[in-house]
Amino acid sequence: MFILNEYNKDIGNRIKELRELSDITISDFAEEMNIDEELYEKYETGEVDIPASFVYELANKFQVDLGLLLTGEETRMSIFDVTRADKGITISRRKEYAYENLCDKFKNKKAEMFIVTVDPEEDSVPSLNTHAGQEFNYILEGSMKLYIHNNEIILNEGDSVIFDASHRHAMSALNGQKAKFLAMIM
Repeated sequence: MFILNEYNKDIGNRIKELRELSDITISDFAEEMNIDEELYEKYETGEVDIPASFVYELANKFQVDLGLLLTGEETRMSIFDVTRADKGITISRRKEYAYENLCDKFKNKKAEMFIVTVDPEEDSVPSLNTHAGQEFNYILEGSMKLYIHNNEIILNEGDSVIFDASHRHAMSALNGQKAKFLAMIM
């Protein structure tokens, strides 16, 4: 597990470098990404957690692999990339979720794959987010509630769902136990 503050700072520096190399001002880029300029600046400086979905959008925008933004290393595997059990890049991007990236070294991926763990929370509805593309979730353990576009869907171990991730969505663990799922963002 990475130390969150240093990790935020490293990702923020990489994002800032890509933005500057693209010769885009903070103001213009924040507007283009449909985000508050002040919040975007905090992402670049590492002052606040950057949602994984936003890092994914940035990787697509800059046409780089997500692994480069997360680790600072160029992806290099073109035939296969093995990630051993519990050895993926672990990311604590939002308080509700812990992400483990399962494919950070494979070049030209068509999707990003994560194991996501959702700890049970007292809050009734977690913070909603959106990102480009589609998302597929397969529940590995526990039960969770998916909030999406004015719907609440209960998913149990073995259930799966695919959805348009441009709609506001969030997940919460049920029954006072963590939920774990495979997430594919395409």
